[in-house]
Amino acid sequence: MSYSQTFHQAMDAVDDITINPAVNPDLNQVIDSGRRDFLKGGLAYGLMGLSGAILNTPLGGCSGSIRRGPLLGFAAIDVQTAPDFDQVIVADGYQAEPFFSWGDAVLAGAPEWQADASDDWRDQLMQAGDNHDGMHYFPFHDQPSAHGLLVINHEYINPTLHPDGFKWQDRKRVPAQVKKEQAAHGLSIIEIKKDQHGQWRRVPDSPYNRRIHAMTPMQISGLLAGNVQMKTRADPSGRVVLGTLNNCSMGVTPWGTYLVCEENWHHYFCNNDEGDYETRISHKRYGVAQGKRSKYYAWESVDPRFNATPDANQPHLGYVHEPNRFGWVVEVDPFDPDSTPVKHTALGRLCRECAVVSVGDDGRMAVYSGDDTKGEYIYKFVPDGVYKEGSRQLNRRLLSEGTLYAAQFRDDGRGRWLALRLGENGLTPDNGFADQASILLNTRAAADRAGATAMDRPEWIAVHPHTREVYVTLTNNDERGDKQPLNKANPRPHNLHGQILRWNEEQADPAATDFEWTVFLLAGEADTAESQAGDIVADNLKGNIIGDIFSSPDGLMFDGDGRLWIETDYDDDAQQNQNMGCNQLLCADPFSREVRRFLVGPRGCEITGITFTPDFRAMWINVQHPGLHYPASDGKSRPRSTTVLITKLDGGVIGA
Repeated sequence: MSYSQTFHQAMDAVDDITINPAVNPDLNQVIDSGRRDFLKGGLAYGLMGLSGAILNTPLGGCSGSIRRGPLLGFAAIDVQTAPDFDQVIVADGYQAEPFFSWGDAVLAGAPEWQADASDDWRDQLMQAGDNHDGMHYFPFHDQPSAHGLLVINHEYINPTLHPDGFKWQDRKRVPAQVKKEQAAHGLSIIEIKKDQHGQWRRVPDSPYNRRIHAMTPMQISGLLAGNVQMKTRADPSGRVVLGTLNNCSMGVTPWGTYLVCEENWHHYFCNNDEGDYETRISHKRYGVAQGKRSKYYAWESVDPRFNATPDANQPHLGYVHEPNRFGWVVEVDPFDPDSTPVKHTALGRLCRECAVVSVGDDGRMAVYSGDDTKGEYIYKFVPDGVYKEGSRQLNRRLLSEGTLYAAQFRDDGRGRWLALRLGENGLTPDNGFADQASILLNTRAAADRAGATAMDRPEWIAVHPHTREVYVTLTNNDERGDKQPLNKANPRPHNLHGQILRWNEEQADPAATDFEWTVFLLAGEADTAESQAGDIVADNLKGNIIGDIFSSPDGLMFDGDGRLWIETDYDDDAQQNQNMGCNQLLCADPFSREVRRFLVGPRGCEITGITFTPDFRAMWINVQHPGLHYPASDGKSRPRSTTVLITKLDGGVIGA
């Protein structure tokens, strides 16, 4: 196992710690009978009880609209279980080629990436960052499927960013290393275009090419702009923050901007005042480190803004509020390289995985998000205004005012969106919420009080392009039975493989407050003799996938025909995943529920990020933290997170 793999698994172990301390009384009332039955009958009941109206049936409001012809037009490929597998393979009739890797030039004049990682932080500011994740292709109107901008998130960094890993001097991190790490976060914007031979190329001197990183100035919008809880020593106005961190998935607005989501930002900060930490919800409820150092990188040892310990003499002039300035949706205009990114506080503060937009017939919108931690919640934001095509500047105000909701999934297959609004659902001054700004700052605590359903690590969300049916990946949760109540949306007490849920808003209206939901599939093994015999451990690992098995669904996206693309993120060395092989990209038919394996990545990687050209004849996915030597795959080179271009050999639509 490589140094990079070991580091990634250590990070996963910390990321997967449950932070939610609450078992909501309101939620217990909703699911109590199901929980008792589950405990009486064991896991077998938990799976059987999902049959009929709740499990595996198309939702009445949308099933008739889903294309019923064969959607999956490729032959499935096999799993890859070899410990030295170090390549990307794709279905027959397709090709997959590395397109954009960590260290590749973004800005004109950027130096060539050094194979020994000796590039310094100034070089890194001009080059692709590390750990590619969510991304999107923005077309130019003249040739939409042959010319566009590719925007790619860089979630975090690996020790391989440096020649010999992380270094310390006098109990402090080396300042130049910290600067390089900050420069390798954020996102890259690159112009890409087909050449005269029809091959995709990067445009190296494009004025659109841009790097956004952990030192890029950003504006704060919404109720918390200028709020005392956002003010720091470096920014007494509380309106300008440096950088964005841990950008995992994303979203795209109908007016052509990119929504960057800040996920595990809390691991970059520490608060060493135990008494303050215990009473400061904005730190403790999000898992900011309490102790001598932050969880991973110890940036606070050389950059004071990451030390959120209050100053006893001047508590509001230090950086105790710096963590409050992360966890937001950041809007970036890829077509304006001089624009300032905007952090929208109206959408609430989470460890947010995505910000997926759905627009109704009347222009009402919803922005869906998952909070990617065990036992956290699913949210949606409904703007006060309506989307108006062609009114770009007016539409950009839609993310500044609106209502934030948290989801409650009931065991009868119905659900309700609980408004996180002052004076409703227990969100009152008597319960610790003095105003709407405090609700947005402490969104998790607000959802606790409102009675939202604790979920099995909500990750990516996708909206069906024709029906507006919404799908969410729940990656896994091995602490369900210990720390959160069981229910039919989250039925396994030791959930190592995860599931995908789907729901239909009432009358397919994104702004509705009621919905119907179902379990689309339970990931995991095929049925075995042990599970058929009632073995509780085997039953817990059993899925109900029709087709190719997988674990831990993560990335999720629909194409134009309604094929659902599923990406996975599991430890391919773990015992329970031995039969799954390396992480993979699969495709599902939403109506038949058939799943086929389309692509497999190298050992140790996560498959993540997915985007298409408008004609769906080119696809890009990301190979994050490959464990061996990819993309060189030569047995000796440093591994590099890489964006991979996938095309069909006959030039046709991918997946068809």
